Amino acid sequence: MNHTFVANPADIERKWYLVDAEGVTLGRLASEVAKILRGKNKPEYTPHVDTGDYVVIINADKVAVSGKKLDQKIYFSHSDYVGGAKYATLRDMMQKKPELVVKHAVRGMCPKGALGDQMFTKLHVYAGPDYEQKAQKPEKVTF
Repeated sequence: MNHTFVANPADIERKWYLVDAEGVTLGRLASEVAKILRGKNKPEYTPHVDTGDYVVIINADKVAVSGKKLDQKIYFSHSDYVGGAKYATLRDMMQKKPELVVKHAVRGMCPKGALGDQMFTKLHVYAGPDYEQKAQKPEKVTF
């Protein structure tokens, strides 16, 4: 009788990947990175286990968007105080915190809940070409 394989979190080998976001469309970048974080690129993928790898994204300030998204896409945040609503366009966010834009896009494509939170901790985003994880020798990935 055949048995279904279920990944054991202790036996998962995690790799490091480096993604250069320069000129890559934001949504396409986010979906591909979410697949790697989730582990869908591995044969031992199991839906309820975090089988994903670590991802380092560089040049987040040079990510591309199409159409009129720079002026029409709105990011909303609230301070939990009365009248504490804040709105920012994508253009403003790209000037102030470009790594937050990429993180927000990837987080939206990860599963919601504890599994998604655990997977999201393996994402590292940097606005420029320099990154701190050079000792892990990440493997370069292109989309």
